[in-house]
Amino acid sequence: MGQRRKKRRTHVEREETGTVPRSFVIRTRSGHDKANAGVAGLVSDMRQVMAPHTALKVRERRGNRLRDFVHVAAPLGVTHLLLFGARVSASRGSRLGLRIARLPRGPTAAFHVVSYALAKDIRHAQARPLSAPLAFATAPLVVLNNFSSDQKHVTLLASIFQNMFPPINVQTMKLADARRIVLFNRDPNSGAIDLRHYAITVKPVGISKSVKAVINTNIPDLNKFDDISDYVLRSAFASESDVEDGGESTVTLPQKYVGRGNTAKAAAQQQQRAIKLVEIGPRMQLKLVKITEGMCGGKVLHHEYVNKTDAEAAEIDRKIKEKMRAKAERKAQQESNVKKKKDQKDGTGVDSKRTLDDDYDDDDDDDDNAGDSGENEYNQDDDDKNEMDDLFGDEDEEFDDE
Repeated sequence: MGQRRKKRRTHVEREETGTVPRSFVIRTRSGHDKANAGVAGLVSDMRQVMAPHTALKVRERRGNRLRDFVHVAAPLGVTHLLLFGARVSASRGSRLGLRIARLPRGPTAAFHVVSYALAKDIRHAQARPLSAPLAFATAPLVVLNNFSSDQKHVTLLASIFQNMFPPINVQTMKLADARRIVLFNRDPNSGAIDLRHYAITVKPVGISKSVKAVINTNIPDLNKFDDISDYVLRSAFASESDVEDGGESTVTLPQKYVGRGNTAKAAAQQQQRAIKLVEIGPRMQLKLVKITEGMCGGKVLHHEYVNKTDAEAAEIDRKIKEKMRAKAERKAQQESNVKKKKDQKDGTGVDSKRTLDDDYDDDDDDDDNAGDSGENEYNQDDDDKNEMDDLFGDEDEEFDDE
């Protein structure tokens, strides 16, 4: 009887969990079916964009609150929250908002989704849509355009977008891991941010379409041609898509890459390859509304539509600190009362213990609601000046069932 085969192949160590950003992509319940018609598809597509370091199958229940996701984020190593929510108003109609929050203490960037297109819409518009399911096994590369600015909120936005995805180590990264690109393009004039999602394809250069078919597939059907040259040379008049791009898109691969012909032997021979980007969706156009210091609340660091004087900002900060101090005092008093009740309990049955726990939970919920009202003090002062804040709720908002 032969010996059991030993596994001698070496494997690359996995990335450390603590250094990889992870995310939740969820949506809130607006109470309007029309407002949420396409939000579910957009949430599903954004989960693919954030893959593989995101929860692809997370389900939002109607009874869930935002703080429920915040509480489970730490044990799961989740660092970012992308929250979509639609609101319907009589003056503006249906409007979709997006919040990107850093867990657990912020900051939070709130956007208005001006327009969007789902991944299926992108595929339907393409003559030859690309199917690359294995591309989602690795994190995408992030490209930021026009984010170099002296404005502090632009620099903060660039940092938020970069930290949503794992950093790149060019010394240890494998070329085959670069499969997708997420582009954030900022318009310097309007401030609008366009999000695009591309797949990277690499193909040989200097070879016609017919020759590629011979190399990559089986022997073609030549019964309609008198000579093999007729089949090869017919591509000269086929279409403009067969014309090779310039030198900017032609490179020499130092390592093997996914796709036919992109082997280690080709890399050793320094064969030229053409790099092309194929859009796989989704796409969005975002407009920044505000940036807050905390988790979906707290001090407003930047607002696109409301400007506060130094005195007004100082007064708002004072009110927020006063609310937080009162909340801490009530919390300490509640803990003291619970401790006294536990010391004085007579242990007469399960009912007394259940009542005690229920009282503590009710007090805790009331306390959280009181704290939330203090954190949203800025928005309450600006209801008449800032209609855009209606897009975004608080920690007690409900979620849709999927």
